[in-house]
Amino acid sequence: MNSIPAPTIEYGTLAPLLVVFGAAIIGVLVEAFAPRYLRKSIHVPLTLLSLFGAFALVLVQVLRGNVPTAPVAMGAVAVDGPALFIWGVILVLSFVCVLLINDEGHFVASAAAVPGSADEEEAEAEGGGHTEVYPLVLFAVGGMLLFPASHDLLTMFVGLEVMSLPLYLLCGLARRRRLLSQEASMKYFLLGAFSSAFFLYGTAMVYGFAGTVSLPGINAAMAKNASLDPILMLGLALLGVGLLFKIGAAPFQAWKPDVYQGAPTPITALMASGTLVAAVGAVLRVFWVGLGNLDWNWRPIIWGVAALTMIVGSILAITQTEIKRMLAYSSIAHAGFLLVGVMATYGSADQNVVSLKAILFYLAVYGVTTVGAFAVVTLVRDPGGEAGHLSRWAGLGKRAPLLAGVFAFFLLAFAGIPMTSGFFGKYAVFAAALNSGTQPGDSMGGWMAGLVVVGVVASAIAAFFYVRVIVLMFFSEPAADGPAIAVPSMGTVAVIAVSLLVTVGVGLYPESVLGVANDAARSLFIR
Repeated sequence: MNSIPAPTIEYGTLAPLLVVFGAAIIGVLVEAFAPRYLRKSIHVPLTLLSLFGAFALVLVQVLRGNVPTAPVAMGAVAVDGPALFIWGVILVLSFVCVLLINDEGHFVASAAAVPGSADEEEAEAEGGGHTEVYPLVLFAVGGMLLFPASHDLLTMFVGLEVMSLPLYLLCGLARRRRLLSQEASMKYFLLGAFSSAFFLYGTAMVYGFAGTVSLPGINAAMAKNASLDPILMLGLALLGVGLLFKIGAAPFQAWKPDVYQGAPTPITALMASGTLVAAVGAVLRVFWVGLGNLDWNWRPIIWGVAALTMIVGSILAITQTEIKRMLAYSSIAHAGFLLVGVMATYGSADQNVVSLKAILFYLAVYGVTTVGAFAVVTLVRDPGGEAGHLSRWAGLGKRAPLLAGVFAFFLLAFAGIPMTSGFFGKYAVFAAALNSGTQPGDSMGGWMAGLVVVGVVASAIAAFFYVRVIVLMFFSEPAADGPAIAVPSMGTVAVIAVSLLVTVGVGLYPESVLGVANDAARSLFIR
């Protein structure tokens, strides 16, 4: 009888991933065995230390030059340069989001109680809280790390579910506006389940064509069979739906505004930054590595999705009167800008490095600015919770000029105004797209220029609603019963300060982050 060979697992290379998942499991044990009054005092340092330790392990691998030259874990995980860069960005964003989560007042005392019931009031009076938020966040972060580094579709599906399932729960735990929070959780769960099913069915279809779920194996199978196999086309469409849902691309964006509005704001910040970074990384992994030999087929489709996403996000944001919904549509528009970078591939190794560098840079600077903006949102409060309606932000520049000035700067960075990190992010992506369209023999050269024009127009439209908020804050009289500015905790102050410094610093000196992104982009595993 032939023996089954033991799998080879490179534990040192996978250490950042294992640290996060290990801490999440320890957090579950803390919930099971530690007294309630001790749980938070254990969870907070455990969560922060595990995220910091995982980031330190990523840095050690990069600084020592220990970037693997081949996939690890029996070919299931690709810990290449882009994966390590994305891991570092996700871990930093998650760390600062945990500082926001640690603030009191964001999460309900008893999620099982009916909103507004006596049971809920009793739980709040007792000072109850959901400390299982911390292990749930760690599991979600672990899924975010695995999702973009997956080298086959089944591992990617596991990463997708590990990332999504905790977020479904976390979205329904807001202390204020309980019904809205529960509605957001249910919508996210139902639509997320549909998108996961599309992804899984697409994986089955692609396996039926290629006989493998390995991304390089799928690419090689397409190179041998250039015909348009119906099973392959259907599988590609289903995979695309599952992935584009996660980044909130049109026409799969309807969940984003409702979920972002209803979820606790620190969780919204985590989703708007970390989840988007992970999802775009997975899109790159599938379309560039797995479907590279079919780019002449999927590029026209992504062109239309990117253009529609930029237009829908920018135009619908103008109609919003709630600050978190406006930022949600802003996130949709930025997903479209990132898809412009995904389009910017021609097959030339040098061109792909330029495009990938631009995408990685954009993900890093946009994620940091997003967390800072949502941190500011947590501080502007009405008696019933956060002041969501834009009319409540009128005159904020006179009530709290420093806070309003910081928020205004974040909005200008979203708009891509020069001297901010957002300007260089958009410039890098658009320049890569234009350069891609000038490659000899590229039949989509004119189309790429047209897509950049759409992006510029969408940016101009987006600038309108960003500037509208700034005008409202600084050139309107504050209401007599205007919102109060909460006294920020040290964690919130640190989040806003770091986000502001990065947004300003990268806006003035982008070369440092661009250089790191360029080094990371040169080691993408194609095979």
